[in-house]
Amino acid sequence: MADTESLRQVAHSRAPLSTWFGIVLLFALFGIIVLAVIGPAPRESDYEETRAKKRVDNLKTSREEAAKALTAYGWIDKNKGVARIPIERAMKLTVTELARQKPAPAGPIATPQPPAPAAASPSPAQASPAPAGAPQPGAAQPAASPSGQAPASPSPRTTPSPAPPSPAPAKTP
Repeated sequence: MADTESLRQVAHSRAPLSTWFGIVLLFALFGIIVLAVIGPAPRESDYEETRAKKRVDNLKTSREEAAKALTAYGWIDKNKGVARIPIERAMKLTVTELARQKPAPAGPIATPQPPAPAAASPSPAQASPAPAGAPQPGAAQPAASPSGQAPASPSPRTTPSPAPPSPAPAKTP
């Protein structure tokens, strides 16, 4: 009886091995068939070459159109009267327009106002003496300007009126 059981175990243990061997052979056969069909087929490089030629042609035409637009007159919107001029002409017009404009002088530099001293705290002049090179609080202080003029800034005791919000530089009285 022992012999029949050992024969059954051997028969059952060999069945999965033969199944795996058959599966591997099927995959190998499938791979050989694929290589036989695809392998000798010539590689189509014409597709990539035609795509590259189309890209080069598109780039060439777009550069020609851009060069034409930059060097020729034309209408952008005829109903609104908006036209296009060559870039060289536009640069010359811009340079002559900027040359005719007079540079605007720089406005005075506003210094920040010190906070008002509270009644309980001592004034800064009484608390500690000012350093030797420091400006006096009541004296007018000149502000540096690019034009060489030194306008006087208002004293800290007066409150300046707020400047109107405009792009033009503020004028001092």
